Amino acid sequence: YVRGRERSRDSRDVLDECRELVFSGVREITLLGQNVNSYRSDITFAELLSRIAEIEGDFVIRFMTSHPKDTSDELIAAMGKYSPKIAPYFHLPLQSGSNRILREMNRTYDRDRYLSIAEKLRAAVPGIALSTDVIVGFPGETEEDFLDTMDILSRVRFDNVYAFGYSPREGTRAAGLDGQIPKKLKDERLARLLALQDGISLERNLPYLGTEQRVLVDSEESRAGRRVLTGRTLSNKLVHFDGDARIGETATVIIEEAHAFDLIGKQK
Repeated sequence: YVRGRERSRDSRDVLDECRELVFSGVREITLLGQNVNSYRSDITFAELLSRIAEIEGDFVIRFMTSHPKDTSDELIAAMGKYSPKIAPYFHLPLQSGSNRILREMNRTYDRDRYLSIAEKLRAAVPGIALSTDVIVGFPGETEEDFLDTMDILSRVRFDNVYAFGYSPREGTRAAGLDGQIPKKLKDERLARLLALQDGISLERNLPYLGTEQRVLVDSEESRAGRRVLTGRTLSNKLVHFDGDARIGETATVIIEEAHAFDLIGKQK
């Protein structure tokens, strides 16, 4: 994991660290930042990704978390050019599908901008997996606002959604807003949203059946006397499988089952 404040760390330092990691045998490099694609130094984040991708070696690049305001066409083009060395996965927080609620949240994009980014990512990186964050029950959220969020989920077809009911935090502007949503209504809306997304997640996972996937093993456990390995595909799908690979190694896995939240398979 390569960390650094988005606007301060010189790209040469990042590139040198990445070269050292690859030379030492690291198979995946993850760039981390609060808004990682807001990185500004001597080069842009898209240029930084491209230069890391040009380092010789068998490794994959991931990054998180991104912000819609800084998801540029240059970044999307770099992902398309260097896929799958830049993993075909993008986490793009939405928070709400309602323009009115987005303004209340002080988000600097609207639903049309967000949908345009998702469309460009799908066009540039075929098979890309998209995930997002959603807050349900922000103060003043109406049924119409909530349905705008459901509409975005239906349009984009996210692979995974991290959804939460709004929880007031003392001292924040939102905590003092009128129109606080009752917990019962927040829970009901959250249940409706998750039911919709469960079906979409399964739909997005079914095409993996019968395919061979590159999986980096990150853990193992014993289940009923069986050694079960766990890892992630290039598109960040969670996979449990039987095999003899070790943690930190990459395995080719044949997918035999697809569920909403994970894939099941066996090592080739």
